[in-house]
Amino acid sequence: MKSMTTTFATLLEPFHLWDLPLANRVVMAPMTRARAGKDRIPNALMAEYYGQRASAGLIIAEATTISEQANGWNESPGVYTDAMVEGWQLTTQAVHAKGGKIFLQLWHMGRASHSSFHGGQLPIAPSAIKINNGEEIHTPLGKQPYEVPRAIETEEIPGIIEEYRQAAIRAKAAGFDGIEIHSANGYLLDTFLQSKTNHRTDAYGGSATNRCRLLLEILDAVTTVWDSRRVGVRFSPNGSFNDMGSPDFREQFTYAASQLNRYNLAYLHVMDGLAFGFHELGEPLTLADFRAVYDGVLMGNCGYDRSSAETAIATGQADLIAIGRPFISNPDLVERYTNNWALNPDADMATWYAPTGAEGYTDFPTYAA
Repeated sequence: MKSMTTTFATLLEPFHLWDLPLANRVVMAPMTRARAGKDRIPNALMAEYYGQRASAGLIIAEATTISEQANGWNESPGVYTDAMVEGWQLTTQAVHAKGGKIFLQLWHMGRASHSSFHGGQLPIAPSAIKINNGEEIHTPLGKQPYEVPRAIETEEIPGIIEEYRQAAIRAKAAGFDGIEIHSANGYLLDTFLQSKTNHRTDAYGGSATNRCRLLLEILDAVTTVWDSRRVGVRFSPNGSFNDMGSPDFREQFTYAASQLNRYNLAYLHVMDGLAFGFHELGEPLTLADFRAVYDGVLMGNCGYDRSSAETAIATGQADLIAIGRPFISNPDLVERYTNNWALNPDADMATWYAPTGAEGYTDFPTYAA
């Protein structure tokens, strides 16, 4: 498979993501916003939020848990019940009504969870290694210290893979255009990939090949549900979030990316920027590093503004660029880019994850001359 890079392309021109036409190369990055309520069922307010931002070439909806065991964030949405599927249909219908395209990011929080989300049972991880970053987790009981997770037994792994497959089925039933497998930011699949957090001695640990095994088996499973060209994967090779960063990160992530070539995926979504924290364990991996080993559509992410996004597209470093925070306060971000209009002030961080309803969520104005 050859790269789909179009050198000297522009950020705002259309792009064919295989058989899925995108109006532009601006992607709305997945951002947890905690508006699904205690039942984790997506709702009309969320549909309004995503519908407001449907001019993005592609929206990647916020991280969405695949099972009760995958939970670990207050009032984040799930996709493991019929009611959740029905709730997400409101969002996909709202986005499609405006001509937009939307993928769902499938999430398992792993050790970044807490026993209070699981009836007193410890969160799971590849190895019994806790997050040790001096921070605490927001739980239903308030802020709590991170716990030492329970190492997953080998015989449990097929069940987790099946949860991803079932989530893929439900995402299709909800009307999404595709799915993204969240293998970044210190959540379950990222902790399997990285030597810092994976000290297993079975077939899922001990080497770069083995540490990739779970991700690849999940891709094998979800691509029985979706055409592989509607499945993306997200990596954060440079990130320190959730106490991540492995000395062999360059070898691990370039190897993992090379293994994705066999799938003919929708894209590889790389958090190459350092704005989310850098572990400083070597020279950061760049989009160029991934271009050298990955043949498909490449998406950059983390800290991009319009200028840096334009440069990445024009020079062929990336085919698509995911933009996060500017989309929070600018529902019409693409129109603002198109017309060189000024952006709204940044959103108040206190409203990013708070269950505040419309405030800081759907109440940002579109541009008015």
